[in-house]
Amino acid sequence: MTTQMLNDRYQVIQTLGAGGFGETYLAEDTYMPSKRRCVVKQLRPIQNNPQIYQLVQERFQREAAILEELGGKTGQIPALYAYFSADGQFYLVQEWIEGDTLTAKVRQQGLLSENTVREILLNVLPVLDYVHSQQIVHRDIKPDNIMVRHGDGKPVLIDFGAVRESMGTVINSQGHATSSIVIGTPGYMPSEQAAGRPVYSSDLYSLGLTAVYLLTGMQPQNLETDSQTGEIIWRNYAQNISPILASVIDRAIAYHPRDRFPSAKAMLEALQRDANSIPPTQPYSVPPVISHTAQPTTPVLPQASVTDNQQKNILIGSLVAGGLIGGSVILGFILTKPPQPSSEQPVVKETTSPVSQSLQTKVSKNVVPQTQSPSNTDTSQIVNSFTPPPETNQSNYLWLSERLVTDADLNGKDGYTLDIMRNTIFARHGRRFDTPELQAYFNTQTWYQPIYSPREFPLKLLSRLEQQNVDYIKQYQDLYNLRHFK
Repeated sequence: MTTQMLNDRYQVIQTLGAGGFGETYLAEDTYMPSKRRCVVKQLRPIQNNPQIYQLVQERFQREAAILEELGGKTGQIPALYAYFSADGQFYLVQEWIEGDTLTAKVRQQGLLSENTVREILLNVLPVLDYVHSQQIVHRDIKPDNIMVRHGDGKPVLIDFGAVRESMGTVINSQGHATSSIVIGTPGYMPSEQAAGRPVYSSDLYSLGLTAVYLLTGMQPQNLETDSQTGEIIWRNYAQNISPILASVIDRAIAYHPRDRFPSAKAMLEALQRDANSIPPTQPYSVPPVISHTAQPTTPVLPQASVTDNQQKNILIGSLVAGGLIGGSVILGFILTKPPQPSSEQPVVKETTSPVSQSLQTKVSKNVVPQTQSPSNTDTSQIVNSFTPPPETNQSNYLWLSERLVTDADLNGKDGYTLDIMRNTIFARHGRRFDTPELQAYFNTQTWYQPIYSPREFPLKLLSRLEQQNVDYIKQYQDLYNLRHFK
């Protein structure tokens, strides 16, 4: 390659890439004693029109100033060293990140582990949160534009789309300056961005699909989509992924922006909470056993009467003797009040199965065989003698179809109540139940209109939010052994 000097200062070492907007070079800064290496991006307007050159230059200068601001506030965006124009073309001089793109890492190492992908997300999301706080949408997040730095292993976000958009400036038929191009990469770009209306969650969509690529090796355009909802079907290519991470990715890549996380911070908090939801000293395979038939009670004391403080002191002593782990569960029930359901913005929690069919299969296996079909079962005697527990009788769980459930909604509830909550989602759409006591409960609800037998119930009636709530309540019950109906 013929060596060239750019701006009488930057000695080109090699060409890193080329495209419709120009070329990218690795160069040395000959003005620096260290001959610091840098990346020089040559950008050319898509129209060689003197009338709009000034507009392009103004936009380029504005975007360069933004890049300077972003790079100066975080170590995970390349610093901007300089910018200049020459011969009708524009140049950015940026920090050279010595590392590999995520695309290169997958090609070199194969699919990345779940823990590695989670760490990448946990490190990229704070950067995106800062970018969005500056009212900037990156618009081209993909495996090629996230580099893993060799020095510290941190992911670095490169190649913002706004500068390239500046190069696409044209004058429309009304005489107004506008961009004639859509920035983004097909497959990684959501529909609203393809229509020229990107929002902050558009970046989360792209990041979620980047995670799918790292876990499956599948490019988005090679994945199927649900013909009714437009949702991307990817979990069958990553069957060993935990429900926790899968549910976060699912929400990030939701077709409609309203179904995604509202911000990068919300997605980050969901990942952090889910990662800390199970204490490291308590393996998932050995969950704490909490009775779902009765609340824990204090030991019987020999005295005829004791004060509350005496009871607590004696109880604490017995907990120490009986073991800290088991005792802490009982202590939490007796000495503290369960938190009340929160009305704050919901946070995505883990799901227990990729599709609701697994839930239906498990229910079908655990029910007692009936001699009559559910639609012909006579539950009148059960209904007449059935009295729900006070809390369940007074609660209306139809809100489970309106917002995501959280731990605060579930803490302190027994297995019976949790079963009712989970099955309320199905009952709302007219499902009948094989279990007579469960069927009897819903027969007492004025809003309930039984239509479908359990095996004929169309799962597609459940919204995405409802399916997430079903999966999460089920996992919560499995984790804490809180089941009433078997």
